[in-house]
Amino acid sequence: MRLARRGAANRRLILGLTGFAALTGLWWYEPADAMRSGRELIPVTEANVSVTGAPAAFGISGHMQMQFVRAGDAITFPLEISGDATGFTYQWIRRGTNESGDVARALTETQLLAPLTAGIYELELRRGGTVHRIEAPRVAVLVPFERKLGGVLNGYRIGQYPAEWSADRERFERPPGFLEVREEDAEVKLSTHLKVKHFLTHDAQTRWPRYTAIDPRVVDKIELVLQELARRRGDDGIVFDVRVHSGYRTPLHNAGVEGSARDSRHMYGDAADVAIDADGDGKFTIFDAYQVERAVEWIEGTTPELAGGMGVYSSPRWPTPYVHIDARGERKRWRG
Repeated sequence: MRLARRGAANRRLILGLTGFAALTGLWWYEPADAMRSGRELIPVTEANVSVTGAPAAFGISGHMQMQFVRAGDAITFPLEISGDATGFTYQWIRRGTNESGDVARALTETQLLAPLTAGIYELELRRGGTVHRIEAPRVAVLVPFERKLGGVLNGYRIGQYPAEWSADRERFERPPGFLEVREEDAEVKLSTHLKVKHFLTHDAQTRWPRYTAIDPRVVDKIELVLQELARRRGDDGIVFDVRVHSGYRTPLHNAGVEGSARDSRHMYGDAADVAIDADGDGKFTIFDAYQVERAVEWIEGTTPELAGGMGVYSSPRWPTPYVHIDARGERKRWRG
């Protein structure tokens, strides 16, 4: 009996020492120096997991707010996920609604499958009952060019491109597709300074939906020009007054624009005529246009993949001086 009591006492002593050692170990164990610094140890839970678009998702300028894709394409959509990035599913949700554009899929890599129907979508990630919705950048799924019947798409009159009627049609381009724009989509941002409405044709049609072609390269290029103008003024936080006189033009509308080229870049969505108050004096003058001209030259020198045309329009025929900027892929210059 005495030996049994002694053995029990020894076991209690060993357990007590083991518990003390464990507590001491917990006291001195410091993940990321959290306890010594007095910070509370926060368990990794879904509540403190953040999901955002990675910088590469916002274009060269870092200001893009929309990608353009064809239905069902595999697209690169880089994400930044804090904490454990496994176990997520993703699904595309039509902007402004809870309407799904496709089935939910496992998030296993940066290439995602685009929605199957035309429209503007936001990416939604789910895990453990928690939903993370990414509002920027959005994804615009285009209506294929082939859906246009003659000169009309879903009742909206577009006209025909040279690639459809010219005897030398092989040398002409055609847009890959058209963005379907509902009235409530007009104010959606393409980038920090530009919206969908800036690329709608200024014709007499008032029906919705309307259709437009937008090449994201010209949007990115204009944002880079604005960055360069801000750099030259020594203030990266400047918000410029930007007026878009003309973005996309349907071939039907372009045919009636005085002085417009038969295959104007506006018909392909990679051109915009912009007036920018570069010096911030509240006016649009020829001096602003000259500053924009120099900024475009600089951007094309540093980002040759965005090379294109530039025309400075300063004639008294125009209400304000403006600059045509496009991203056609080759350098062109003129004055009007």
